[in-house]
Amino acid sequence: MQGSKLAIFGNQQNKDMMRKLSVFLSGILLGLSVCSAQAPQKLSSSEVYHSLQKLNFLGTALYIAAHPDDENTRLISYLSNEVRARTGYLSITRGDGGQNLIGPELRELLGVLRTQELLAARKIDGGEQFFTRASDFGYSKHPDETLKIWDKAAVLGDVIRVIREFKPDVIINRFDHRGPGETHGHHTSSAMLSMEAFGLANERTSYPEQLTELELWQPKRLFFNTSWWFYGSEENFEKADKSKMLRFDVGTYYPILGLSNNEIASLASSQHLSQGFGRVNSRGSENEYIELLRGDLPKDGELFEGINTSWSRVAGGEAIGKILYAIEADFNFTDPSVHLPQLLEAYKLVQRLEDAHWKDLKSKELAALILSVSGIYLEAAATVPYTNPGSTEKIQIEALNRSNSPMTLTSVVLTPGSRTDSLVQEQQLEVNKKISLEVDLKIPSDQANTTPYWLSEKGSLGMYKVADTSLIGKPETPKAFFATFNLKIKGTAISVSKPVVYKTAKPDKGELYEPFDVLPEATSRFTDKVMLFADGTPRQIPVTIRANADQVKGQVELKVADGWKVNPSVSSFEIASKGDETTVMFTLSPPSVESESYIRPVLRVNGKTLTHELINISYDHIPRQSILLPSEAKVVRMNISKAGEEIGYIMGAGDEVPESLEQIGYTVHIVSPGSIQAGSLDVYDAVVVGIRAYNVIDEMKFKQSFLLDYVKNGGNLIVQYNTAGRWAGQFEGIAPFPLTLSSDRVTDENSNVEILAKNHSLVNFPNTIGKKDFEGWVQERGLYFPNQWDAAFTPILSMSDTGTDALNGSLLVAPYGKGNYIYTGLSFFRELPAGVPGAYKLFANMLSIGKEKVNKETDIKG
Repeated sequence: MQGSKLAIFGNQQNKDMMRKLSVFLSGILLGLSVCSAQAPQKLSSSEVYHSLQKLNFLGTALYIAAHPDDENTRLISYLSNEVRARTGYLSITRGDGGQNLIGPELRELLGVLRTQELLAARKIDGGEQFFTRASDFGYSKHPDETLKIWDKAAVLGDVIRVIREFKPDVIINRFDHRGPGETHGHHTSSAMLSMEAFGLANERTSYPEQLTELELWQPKRLFFNTSWWFYGSEENFEKADKSKMLRFDVGTYYPILGLSNNEIASLASSQHLSQGFGRVNSRGSENEYIELLRGDLPKDGELFEGINTSWSRVAGGEAIGKILYAIEADFNFTDPSVHLPQLLEAYKLVQRLEDAHWKDLKSKELAALILSVSGIYLEAAATVPYTNPGSTEKIQIEALNRSNSPMTLTSVVLTPGSRTDSLVQEQQLEVNKKISLEVDLKIPSDQANTTPYWLSEKGSLGMYKVADTSLIGKPETPKAFFATFNLKIKGTAISVSKPVVYKTAKPDKGELYEPFDVLPEATSRFTDKVMLFADGTPRQIPVTIRANADQVKGQVELKVADGWKVNPSVSSFEIASKGDETTVMFTLSPPSVESESYIRPVLRVNGKTLTHELINISYDHIPRQSILLPSEAKVVRMNISKAGEEIGYIMGAGDEVPESLEQIGYTVHIVSPGSIQAGSLDVYDAVVVGIRAYNVIDEMKFKQSFLLDYVKNGGNLIVQYNTAGRWAGQFEGIAPFPLTLSSDRVTDENSNVEILAKNHSLVNFPNTIGKKDFEGWVQERGLYFPNQWDAAFTPILSMSDTGTDALNGSLLVAPYGKGNYIYTGLSFFRELPAGVPGAYKLFANMLSIGKEKVNKETDIKG
């Protein structure tokens, strides 16, 4: 058990442990700044020692919440690094329904980005990462709605699958399962699912199909990670009954390093750059509380009290523990290789364990330790960043023994591929003499292309579709190719698999490691994902074709729906070099009546039909991501009018609204806040402020007077939603009249909308807005509506979710001086890129307000 194991060490040894862990943590932090996300681990002595400590703790904890940013990195880091438990975080969703503060990725692409940000956080705090198939479809007010859209039975099965596979002794929920409707429905649902899964994971009649590959499992305890926030105030929490709570001081300090656990947690959570979570590190004592929900309450306050976390937990493990505890107690930091004989002996004993779960886990951990203490370096690197099914690529193999221990490389096998025989003859690994060779890897012709596995098939609003059940729960698609190095170290056979990576170097960054991907020979894309036709005038539609191999030639056909006509029907193309692109033009003629449809390019290359677009996500804090999605664009024939031409747009947290406005004929100029001065905005017919601009751009408060002067002098200013959390209720100065933002929102995109101001120009000029214009909206109506406003404002719309009071603050307009000020919480940043006709018409009306007085109406001409 945890307490008895720690009792092995005396005071001086505990001090030594603290020093060693400090060095380990400093190595982590240094590595963050100098290593790419794919670089191989090269452990120092202190890091090896920390891995040994974790090897000797046979306890597991699982933290469960709804979204990537719901994680409590303080507690995850504490469990992983202080308690030394194997620690996992199960995020029910990938956060694909949120916003992105660092780039244009939204929806499923944002889910890919946030997945990788979570993996980056886990590399810092030492945890592991899991997901279900649930999609973050947007804010939900009640778990009843959430679990209906998610398909409760399927998501519950995924939670049970993770529990059965990970086998946690302890589960900790981030949220409270009690009080549904009091917070985000996803939050409450995550806790409710955990509560159910706690018992069902050990029932044979529960999801029996999983038991062909997994075993029943019963966690010992289930907790809720509570805090004063759930009680409304610190004063209320101080008075609360804590008889069923455990308290942990997660501010554990490492004196020599000058870092604490909560500083490491800050670094981990700061990986959520798309959420704007980069923050100053915290220091000092900081308490975390967990409330017991299931199981027995530990009497001594230790999370794993009464749970055997020593090697004696496993039949045959005591002999292993005897060896490994002795190494831990007398670890040689100067020359860890002196422990190699004992580690090899322990490795051989682990291979005899009958418990397959612990045998697999501890074999991998021990093999990694053995390689580290013996200084072995093994690598398989491709010479190109990506390949194609059926191709052959050069792989550079490197093997190096940097210790004095006798070692033999018996074989190297690349899988999958056409050859399963060894790439090398058995040979001695002489001290510090590198073995380098270049070999061919034959890519199977049926090799799957690289893409996030949950995006391979089209899912539903609330669920991703995953055909291969063995992938459910995994954070990302497993690597495609591995090199298995078979070794003999002092006569003990050990096999180590290394993923094949792409290694390169850049003058400004040095050595870099990136994923080695498999891509189709060619991909295609449209420049615009939404194309609007205001009349029957044909448009030139460019299709960009990218070659992912040399000497690619074929034909491209543009598939259209009934009523739409395309010319030519088929075009030929030829691209000489890998990575090059060419553009093929088609003429698309819309129908005479309003219509919404999709167009899709189809490539035919070497007898293959290729229909995907390649999207790369590349940021410094995550590995490069290759995503293959169906190549398509939405085409909309609609009757829409506008007034004005020149629009100034101030970007906020990032959206695609400027490109959307250009689709309806506006000329959009991106305006830097720093360039705004008296009179500089007068050249624009309207100025639009992007989402959350006042939240993320400090300079906005210094430029607000110029914006309001622009309105006073006759301009139109449209301010899109900002969150209320950054300010305390009253947003002084955001509008020319008092305006208070709230967290009010309407989450049902199909909810009823009433037009309050039926005679106002916003719903009459230059387009007449009716109920039909609120059909086909996506994800939500809007968010962070004002709930109080000055009498100068006119509320235009009223809307509500089922069972809630009507909200009138989604679209407010006030005349100010000679111009008009508009504040809207409607989610145009989602609706316009999705090609929702009614959203375009309403936005055109907002941009055109006041223009009816001077009769400047202009029809859009494609």
